[in-house]
Amino acid sequence: MPEPVALTNSFAVAPGHQLTDDELIERLKIRYYTPAEVFAHRHQDDVWVSWLGHVYDLTPLIKTYYGDPRLVPIIQNAGQDISHWFDAATGDLAMRTDPRTGLRVPVCPDGVPVHVPDVTQVRAELAWEVSVPWWLDHAKYRIGRLSRKTRRVRIVNTLNGDETQLEICTEEPIQAIVQRYLAFNAHAKAYTWKYLGRVLDLSATFAENGIPDESAELERIGINEQDWLPALFLYFSDDLTVA
Repeated sequence: MPEPVALTNSFAVAPGHQLTDDELIERLKIRYYTPAEVFAHRHQDDVWVSWLGHVYDLTPLIKTYYGDPRLVPIIQNAGQDISHWFDAATGDLAMRTDPRTGLRVPVCPDGVPVHVPDVTQVRAELAWEVSVPWWLDHAKYRIGRLSRKTRRVRIVNTLNGDETQLEICTEEPIQAIVQRYLAFNAHAKAYTWKYLGRVLDLSATFAENGIPDESAELERIGINEQDWLPALFLYFSDDLTVA
């Protein structure tokens, strides 16, 4: 089996540690995606999938092998999580022993995808067509991480009263949420962001800013979480973002 191409994109923050500008830049390089964002890319010419906690854009692969029937398993799973294809311990395709040959071969639960040898033919050894198959070429196809926990949040603009709801990834800092909000307000960076009257640390996550996740408690007492969303309030300070 070919070896994976390593790609490190982890970033941990010690409790009480104040991020420097350089550390914040490194943290923002780690892009998180919601399952809904992955699901939006479920078309034959726009294919994202996730597996084992990461998100991959396989559109270049689809273009390279356009018309190849071995793309069918990938296209049929576009926008979805395909972790069931993989061995979580190795990060490689899940394997089984072929009773006819005794060879270890990929399981391929949804059909044999491109780059996988034809396991239906009896042979002495598997013939891998590329040295680094797509599922191990993280540097080429991996675009970020799949959020383990998302939350919905209300963003209230105190200047004009506008309110926007966003689904955010709990692992990302507030600065990443500011970036998401730019799609709704091009002047987002010109505001001071507050929660319960406190100015938020844009380099910190919701949890690090003391914004509790009360979803489990709300479910326990029978309150719809959508009726009790946390609210971030925006206070206009100065606009240097748009000439």
